[in-house]
Amino acid sequence: MNGIILFDGVCNFCNSSVNFIIDRDAANYFKFGALQSDEGQTLLKKHNQSTDSFDTLILIEGDGLYTRSTAALRIAKKLSGLWPLFYIFIILPKFLRDP
Repeated sequence: MNGIILFDGVCNFCNSSVNFIIDRDAANYFKFGALQSDEGQTLLKKHNQSTDSFDTLILIEGDGLYTRSTAALRIAKKLSGLWPLFYIFIILPKFLRDP
């Protein structure tokens, strides 16, 4: 099972983030799709998410959908190097991680 990352396909920062993840995803765990794509829209509908808001990175793993810092930390956990160490911050409540 792979993780699916949905991102804003027209956002330069998002595209840079995707490249950053690809460069550190030694296991090729992640697959990518634009939120605006047909596949992205289908996945958003399947998970009862807005299909017209593209202001966040979304991670789908199995039946779970994660956004904002939870998505970023779960992604970091799968990357090579020291990035998995950042997953320790998952213990902080979301209201502190997602101001």
